Amino acid sequence: MAEETKKTTPVAAEEVVVSDVPVAEKPTTDVVEKEAPPQPEPEPEKEKVEKPVAEEVVEGEKEKEKEEASEEKVAESASFKEESNKVDDLIDPEKKALDEFKKLIQEALNKHEFTAPPPPPPAPAKEEEPKPEEKKEEEAKPEEEPKAEEIKEQETKTEEKAEAYEAPAEVPPPAEPVKEEEVEKKDEEKATPPPAAEPSETVVEKVEEKVEAVEEIKETIVHEVTAPAPPPCEEPAAAPVEEEKPKEEETAPPPAPEEVSIWGIPLLADEKSDVILLKFLRARDFKVKEAFAMLKSVVAWRKEFKIDELLEEEGILEGLEKVVYMHGVDREGHPVCYNAFGEFQNKELYSNTFADAEKRAKFLRWYIQFLEKNIRKLDFSPDGTCTIVQITDLKNSPGLILFKKELRQATNQALQLLQDNYPEFVAKQVFINVPWWYVAYNRMISPFLTQRTKSKFVFAGPTKTAETLFKYIAPEQVPVQYGGLSKEGEQEFTPADPATEEIIKPTCKHTVELPITEAGTLVWEVRVVGWDVSYGAEFVPSDEGGYTWIVQKSRKIGPTDEQVIGCSFKVGETGKIVLTFDNQTSKKKKLLYRSKTKPSE
Repeated sequence: MAEETKKTTPVAAEEVVVSDVPVAEKPTTDVVEKEAPPQPEPEPEKEKVEKPVAEEVVEGEKEKEKEEASEEKVAESASFKEESNKVDDLIDPEKKALDEFKKLIQEALNKHEFTAPPPPPPAPAKEEEPKPEEKKEEEAKPEEEPKAEEIKEQETKTEEKAEAYEAPAEVPPPAEPVKEEEVEKKDEEKATPPPAAEPSETVVEKVEEKVEAVEEIKETIVHEVTAPAPPPCEEPAAAPVEEEKPKEEETAPPPAPEEVSIWGIPLLADEKSDVILLKFLRARDFKVKEAFAMLKSVVAWRKEFKIDELLEEEGILEGLEKVVYMHGVDREGHPVCYNAFGEFQNKELYSNTFADAEKRAKFLRWYIQFLEKNIRKLDFSPDGTCTIVQITDLKNSPGLILFKKELRQATNQALQLLQDNYPEFVAKQVFINVPWWYVAYNRMISPFLTQRTKSKFVFAGPTKTAETLFKYIAPEQVPVQYGGLSKEGEQEFTPADPATEEIIKPTCKHTVELPITEAGTLVWEVRVVGWDVSYGAEFVPSDEGGYTWIVQKSRKIGPTDEQVIGCSFKVGETGKIVLTFDNQTSKKKKLLYRSKTKPSE
């Protein structure tokens, strides 16, 4: 059974369609639970951390109580009641969330975040890291420059000292006559020149060593500094360049905000835009940042999937008209989409649709195209209809064991795209002709679904299919194969012609009178869901002396002959048509009928 339940998962999930699978709602509770424990930190910080966490938990619990209260009301109602799309009907927290959501979107549009590719994250970070070091080096330059000047001054001073020491070695000739004693002293001094020469030579050598050391210091300083300071003549040239940049920026006009549309509705345009934004907020439980992240992801996916080009494609796949199709509206005006997986019992159709990865990709593109075209037909005004009703027919669908791998792969891919990129587009999800194994499967997955999601699910077995559909869809809008009156092709009646519903009690006869007030042709059609009832019709004139005409002889119609019976009767006098239904079974029956009079030509 474990393997069997796994194999049916796509059938259930696929038809939950668009964004009803609670992907975003579970994480909300997890976040609250995870934010409370992370408090084993230093004691002085615990008090600061615990207070906001406790407040968040209390707020989360309050929101949960509000949601549960609203969900209980939804569960009590016979039909799921959609939230209002009018901004005035929103509660204050929801209004604030919508305003904050709009601000984030406007900022993103101004910065072209939706269309411009994001900057490469790793490259700029690595390139910017050395910049602080360069700044430090540049800052160090003005401190090192005076050192070089000081070194030059020292060099000149040492050269002057060297010249001062060298000067006594080159004594100019005496200008006055010299005495003999002085000559003898000078001769003695000349006789001992080495002591006098040594200090001058050592000083010169030391000065040269200092100069060499200074040059080495200069070389090391220049070597360490990667970019030498620009000469003073270049500094004034650099200054006007820096002053010109702000002028250019001031003169250049700022780029206009980008325009982004989803399903033909521009963001931040009007009330219809608010309806779109509310879908994202509700899909993420009015958490603005998560809704904004989802919106950006959806816009990026639509560009990657080339939705606009996909809408123009023709002939992607053929033969799927009876598998997925739109037919009529429900009692609240929502378009109804039917999904009949039993059609894939046709081996040729199945092979043409799911045989290989390329064909499965085509099926996915076909399904998204089908969905996009029908979504664009919706009225996204606050008072309009912006959701659909999904009907999933499980008749003749493969069971748990026979569920085919290719179909499962395709439906899983479709489900993932729908729940990620089409939020809150399903008003009701009705499963009909449900086999026993599907009910058991639903009970298994039920604990993993939120109350909001489960309130949209309706399950009906083969004997309750028509009755269940009539709760949400008028009989004249339900296709014939599901117990309704709607047929393809040209008919006497259209979905605009309302039908009357009555109950035929068990083991009783039931009559219906159709009055004829003028000469002409009366047209009517009847249907008993499940039939197994005898049916007849006759004309009774208003004149007491007139004759009764048998229009249709009474005959029993079995369950296998279930169909719509139509008839017409041309008459030149007033009277009434009497329809008789004899139900000899122990079960009540649902009777549907409608009629109209055509004037005689």
